[in-house]
Amino acid sequence: MSFKWEGVMPAVTTKFNDKDELDLKMFETNINAQLEAGVHGIVLGGTLGEASTLLEDEKRTLTRSTIEIVKGQVPVLMNIAEQSTKGAIKAAQQAEDDGAKGLMMLPPMRYKAGDRETIEYFKAVANSTSLPIMIYNNPVDYKIEVTLDMFEELLECSNIEAVKESTRDVSNVTRIINRFGDRLKIMTGVDTVALESLLMGADGWIAGLVCAFPAETVAIYELQKAGKIKEALEIYRWFLPLLELDINPKLVQNIKLAETYTGIGTENVRAPRLPLHGREREHVINVIETALRTRPVLSDYKNLKVLV
Repeated sequence: MSFKWEGVMPAVTTKFNDKDELDLKMFETNINAQLEAGVHGIVLGGTLGEASTLLEDEKRTLTRSTIEIVKGQVPVLMNIAEQSTKGAIKAAQQAEDDGAKGLMMLPPMRYKAGDRETIEYFKAVANSTSLPIMIYNNPVDYKIEVTLDMFEELLECSNIEAVKESTRDVSNVTRIINRFGDRLKIMTGVDTVALESLLMGADGWIAGLVCAFPAETVAIYELQKAGKIKEALEIYRWFLPLLELDINPKLVQNIKLAETYTGIGTENVRAPRLPLHGREREHVINVIETALRTRPVLSDYKNLKVLV
């Protein structure tokens, strides 16, 4: 397993301008902020990336542009969220051709596939590419659960290497470790149980609020890895009201609004999404502004001695 499934990997938002075109200038600003904070990878085209609204050529532009920006500092992953096996295979091959170093994969979109169908879907894509794959297991939002028994079959494909664990059941981290040991790497995928999952043995964090608060997110990861749990907890407790913006149907709008407050994004979303308004907007602004007033001063988290 040559790919390093570890650390903080932002599921970055896709930036649009006022004409509903890709805003690559602001996108680069955000990616550079992530790199400066010390993230360990970049995930494109996920839920936060408004994957379902992106055109094929836009996804390819995002992949190529990100690779140019990061210049090999961290791996770039593309999410595969397609309605058909044929479409998923094509998307995976395009991502590989464009230079992506890994894939995140959701089960089939729209159609609620059965266990056998889901397994065959993932296997067909895995067998079509040499890229390492992380299965995105989010039954809460996408209504298909990839069970441990299903993973038993999926791991017959050597390039299926990791899971984005988003069941929201922290004990599932232990179940995966007990069943598969080091064969299946675990990237926690729900911000509000991220530290708990890391402490239970998850290898890394596919994060959401990192899009607006990259340094705080990476600091939590690095501090817990170095055994400085108390310091990590202090940041995490401050962070939680913000992190709860990620477990909301309007997580994209919430996080993009937060990005405007930290100067690394805009509120532009692609219809049918619309920016927040009314009481909903007032609530999110209050959460963000309260957090900014009490924002912690971070220690030198980039140079910690990691516990073996």
